[in-house]
Amino acid sequence: MTKFSENFSRRKFIVTAGASAVSSILLKGCLGNPPEPGASAGGEADGGTGATPLATSPVAVANEKRVEGIESTKITLGYIPIVEAAPLIIAKEKGFFAKYGMTDVVVAKQANWGSARDNVEIGSAGGGIDGGQWQMPMPYLISKGLITKNSVQIPMYVLAQLNTQGNGIAIAGKHQGKGLGLKLDQAAQNYIKDLAKAGTPFKAAYTFPKVNQDLWIRYWLAANGINPDTDVSLLTVPAAQTVANMKTGSMDGFSTGDPWPLRIVKENIGFMSALTAEIWKGHPEEYLAIRGDWVDKHPKATAALLAGLIEAQQWCDKPEHRAELVSIVSGKSFFDVSPAILTPPYEGKYTMGDAKPDINEFKMSPLYWKDDIGNVSYPYASHDLWFLTESVRWGFLPTKTLSQKKEIIGKVNRGDLWKAAAKLAGVPDAEIPKNTSRGIEKFFDGKEFNPENPEEYLKSLAIKKV
Repeated sequence: MTKFSENFSRRKFIVTAGASAVSSILLKGCLGNPPEPGASAGGEADGGTGATPLATSPVAVANEKRVEGIESTKITLGYIPIVEAAPLIIAKEKGFFAKYGMTDVVVAKQANWGSARDNVEIGSAGGGIDGGQWQMPMPYLISKGLITKNSVQIPMYVLAQLNTQGNGIAIAGKHQGKGLGLKLDQAAQNYIKDLAKAGTPFKAAYTFPKVNQDLWIRYWLAANGINPDTDVSLLTVPAAQTVANMKTGSMDGFSTGDPWPLRIVKENIGFMSALTAEIWKGHPEEYLAIRGDWVDKHPKATAALLAGLIEAQQWCDKPEHRAELVSIVSGKSFFDVSPAILTPPYEGKYTMGDAKPDINEFKMSPLYWKDDIGNVSYPYASHDLWFLTESVRWGFLPTKTLSQKKEIIGKVNRGDLWKAAAKLAGVPDAEIPKNTSRGIEKFFDGKEFNPENPEEYLKSLAIKKV
């Protein structure tokens, strides 16, 4: 075990599984805060609250393993209608949460990432949410009060990674034939830089600033010799407004999750320059994080919730379940999109456009439990460190963050709780990661991130703010 790994060993807690006879459970839907019936998924980029109610759904509970002494059966989790949210939805709809005693889990659709942030500030007691789906490092930024109202610090715990892959960078059709693919040659780099010189800079968008979709497009640009802070114009646009913005020509590129990039290709609005699975195969994507005060007050409920999520992630990864997965998440209560938009990416089939070869490989699809590297669900502390290092790279966090990395990550990342829940869910010991570091990570441009020496990684990057 490395020094990095040893520093993240924290307290464990014990959960006991019991059994009781329950044939079915009714899972209820609710609104986020404030209650706004009919709120859509297309609000302002960084403000406003609201969530869409879910239809009630009777779910059979098989092989129930209810946690004895569970402190609460209720929790409200927010989600954004993109593929990263699938395990939360499946855990509710297929009864995995209920199996362990979390019979009143609410998954509330959030209008946008700003809405989710606002709702976790007030918590479910105030009509908001207790946690849910997050881009990284949002849980760290919320914990530090860097993106909350009045800089209020709300400690968050990162409990699980929801998925890997499922993201891409889409480019407007007017840029076809310019060589804007995974790797840009000198002509393609000059094309983008010349747009800025002409006063019409390439407009690249993401769904929330300073988090992973912002970091993905920044990494792709910088790796190709484009300075994202000077050679292009970056802006924040909610995922649901992607298609409309590209149709009107107000946006040249977009970094977001399925199903939005595929819609752009299907509707002949643009093409895919790259999948994040090509930029960094097996990369960490989005996470389950919950308010620390809720977790501390409900340790057994947290274990039950995580065990249910783990089973849902295992279910989601089976190819034979993907058709049912699409049927569930594409419904009006959740993503509200045509199943035809979700089916190809869930099969690993991507039409790239712009004369690029199509991709047809299941392992390139969104994955929730395992990939070629190992476990997807476990929240590796080394991945958190990469997100923090990239945040330092672009000036989003101070350079002292790296010298304080062990303390910062130790307060937020709760991989210890994941491991206890994995045992509750019956995950074999051989499938439970032994280290908090996944080791050296490799990127499409040949760069490597060694979590034992993030400073050296920063030095190797030609384009950065630090």
